[in-house]
Amino acid sequence: MRIGIADTTFAQVDMAKFAIEAIRKADKSMQIERYTVPGFKDLPVAAKKLLEDYKCDIALAFGWAGPTELDEKCALEANIALMHTELAANKHILKVFVFASESKEISELISIAKDRSEKHALNALALLKGKEELTPFAGKGLRQGSKHRGSLE
Repeated sequence: MRIGIADTTFAQVDMAKFAIEAIRKADKSMQIERYTVPGFKDLPVAAKKLLEDYKCDIALAFGWAGPTELDEKCALEANIALMHTELAANKHILKVFVFASESKEISELISIAKDRSEKHALNALALLKGKEELTPFAGKGLRQGSKHRGSLE
């Protein structure tokens, strides 16, 4: 099986590196295709090429939104385009975005990026195993990039 990794040069942390390490640690046989583009709005084409041209079974799209309103708007636009791409390809694209507004501390932003990247990489592996692989965790309040919130039940 193949996992596609789409990331950007705009990001201030190499989130794909964390995901690739997590995938290789969990499944050494998994093939990884990486496609790096300049920014958020280039991610949908990169993901589409990974799914179609490079025959990936799933993709992860890593994006970093800067601190401005324009940056967050670009993230929203990219997210919408990625959802359209996902539907057209009929394959999952996990959107792994970090927003500079999540913290003022550089070390905390790096920690958020690492945690979110690793957890979504493992989510991708789980999705590749089957549609019910994540079912035991439904409603558990799990988070990527922050502490789990837990179930209300």
